[in-house]
Amino acid sequence: MKRNNILVCALMMVMLSCQGQTKVVVKYEQPAPLKDRPEQILHRKGFTISYNNETRNPNWVAWHLTEGHTKGPHQRKQEVFTEDSEVKTPRATNSDYYNSRYDRGHMCPAGDNKWDKEAMRESFLFTNVCPQNHGLNKYEWNDLEILCREWAREYGAIDIVCGPIYGDMMDRKTIGRSKVWVPEAFFKVILCRKGNPKAIGFIYRNEGVKQTMEEAVRTVDEIEALTGIDFFPALDDQVEDRVEARARLSDW
Repeated sequence: MKRNNILVCALMMVMLSCQGQTKVVVKYEQPAPLKDRPEQILHRKGFTISYNNETRNPNWVAWHLTEGHTKGPHQRKQEVFTEDSEVKTPRATNSDYYNSRYDRGHMCPAGDNKWDKEAMRESFLFTNVCPQNHGLNKYEWNDLEILCREWAREYGAIDIVCGPIYGDMMDRKTIGRSKVWVPEAFFKVILCRKGNPKAIGFIYRNEGVKQTMEEAVRTVDEIEALTGIDFFPALDDQVEDRVEARARLSDW
């Protein structure tokens, strides 16, 4: 999405103190601020969340996945899903998912947070979770998560953003007393900045019908148009325009 806005780029940066000097770290994975829906930004150790208190789900979750983050000693079997006390009630709870027929689907997966105990724990907060069809969660979505870890190992690091897509308001489903919105589909966009930068997007319907990865491929431009989210705004405009207009699985 084309823009030339210094303020937007500034919001993608974090100031760190390093031996008495100030170091600017650009958060390439973080989308531009949203103006058309509720948004509460939550900074976690392994990822960043844009939380929507109307849907009780994240608008998006973004993270920088390095090769080192694809492995570690901290396992998900030690964790439990937990309410996020940093967001107001009503908010998603474990009871909302009970008998809902939907999985508690991670956006930033536990498998990307094995490198750190706190990062693993935070990945089980409900602000990083959406109601997800069990078949999608177990198969296609999991396959894409595994592939992203393979790409992080191959390229050294990638930037990832994913989140829910909702359908028509008239057909809106919710679960539980908190009325957590059920997405119609999920998106994921991935950026590799190594060498000649490239990007690719995916959309999977939130259902258990078999969906091939090739059928799910979309350009980042297509997903921006569908979601209204501006991805990778910290990129140079010319680079952004080029990588967001092309999506070929064979390029990866």
